[in-house]
Amino acid sequence: MKSIQIKVTVNGEPMSLDVRPYETLLETLRERLHLTGAKEACSLGACGSCTVILDKIPVRACLVLTAEIDGMTVTTIEGLAANGRLHPLQEAFMEKGAVQCGFCTSGMILTAKSLLDREKKPSKDQIVRTISSNVCRCTGYKKIIEAVMTAAERMERT
Repeated sequence: MKSIQIKVTVNGEPMSLDVRPYETLLETLRERLHLTGAKEACSLGACGSCTVILDKIPVRACLVLTAEIDGMTVTTIEGLAANGRLHPLQEAFMEKGAVQCGFCTSGMILTAKSLLDREKKPSKDQIVRTISSNVCRCTGYKKIIEAVMTAAERMERT
C-alpha cells in the first residue's frame, strides 16, 4: 500500500513523515519516533493511557490515523518538560504520590494539562469530570486530583 507524506510538529519539532494510510498516531509515536510515554493498553480509546494533545485537544492516539494529522501539532508527555525542568503537573504528580505503576500517568497528566490550559483555577468537580475518562487502577484517583489541584495553584502563582 502506498505511503502518505505528512508534515507535523511533535513536541515543538517540525518533521516530515511517510506513513501508512492505516497507521495510528500511537504506532507512529512509539515505533517510528521512539516516544514511548503514550501507552498502548485497550486499543479502543476507552482507557486514556495513550492520550496526547493534538492542536490543544486531548485525543486517544490509538484512535487517530497519522495520515489525518497533516499540518497539526502533537504534544506528548516527553514534550512537557522545558529547559531541563519538569512541568508543574509532572512535579505535583511525583510529590503527591499520584504516580504508582505509571501506566496511566502520561495520559492523565496530558488530560489534566488540557484542563489547566483552559481553566486556570478548576474546581475539584471539574478536575474529577475531566480525568474521569482516564482509567487508573492503582491510586483511586484521590492523589491524582490532589496533584492537579496543587499544579493549578502553582501555575496560577507564576
